[in-house]
Amino acid sequence: MIASAMGANVIAIDIDEAKLALARELRVVQTINGSAGINAPEAVIELTRGGAHMSLDALSHPVTCLNSIQNLRPRGKHIQVGLMLGDHAMPQVPMARIIGKELEILDSHDMQTHRYGAMPDMIASGKLTLSRLVGRRISLAQAPEILRF
Repeated sequence: MIASAMGANVIAIDIDEAKLALARELRVVQTINGSAGINAPEAVIELTRGGAHMSLDALSHPVTCLNSIQNLRPRGKHIQVGLMLGDHAMPQVPMARIIGKELEILDSHDMQTHRYGAMPDMIASGKLTLSRLVGRRISLAQAPEILRF
């Protein structure tokens, strides 16, 4: 939603058709269902005529991390959001591709404090409608059980 609001041509990849439908409602350029037997990196490379300039893995899973790196064009940037823990802590990455295509691998844990003002401004202007991202409300006491993975 943020990338689209900032003018990026977003391609959303998921295995849940309901989430892809929401992405289309939020004005992504294209969606790819990763469970439909489609090679997601190849599809992105074809759609973008060479690969994405930037990819973002917010699931923090070895498969999504690898696919996210594989779909980049030369000198592209991959952003890994959040920590990969437990069995996922040491994902295999295509180092030959990273070096050969001069890819950047970045992490993201938080937003810089001097940039906090941009988010409320985007909400106030109507560019972001965060209520669309709320699937259900839970109590604080329910959070540990629901957020466990």
